[in-house]
Amino acid sequence: MARLRRLGAGKVADAAKALGLSTTRRAALVAIVVCALAFTIAVPLRTYLSQRADVAAQEHEVAELEAEVERLENRRDELNDPAQVEAEARRRLRYVMPGETPYIVQFPDSRTGQAGGAGEQPGEPEPWYEKLWNSVRQR
Repeated sequence: MARLRRLGAGKVADAAKALGLSTTRRAALVAIVVCALAFTIAVPLRTYLSQRADVAAQEHEVAELEAEVERLENRRDELNDPAQVEAEARRRLRYVMPGETPYIVQFPDSRTGQAGGAGEQPGEPEPWYEKLWNSVRQR
């Protein structure tokens, strides 16, 4: 076995002598080859790592969107119930059924003496439908 190693080492030394390369030149040549390989691998490796980061970000976004879809599907299922739609209209739009008498209960607080409009509190935003009606009425 040692004899085979000596034969392999001897062939490399003979090849170096035939090409006229000294030990320093061989070391420099090996360093150049290693650097070339490193630069050849660096660009694809950087691309691979950046793509992995992009894939992770996209997977995170997909998970968020799937959660949003699930939330919206649950909301859609809730709104398929006519009683839920009626309750939503009464609460958000203050709708009343024909024949019902609507009451708005206002609790006393420090701002009631300052209210200037028809029971409207200052700082309370005007509903969109009142803004629309006022804009149409003014023209």
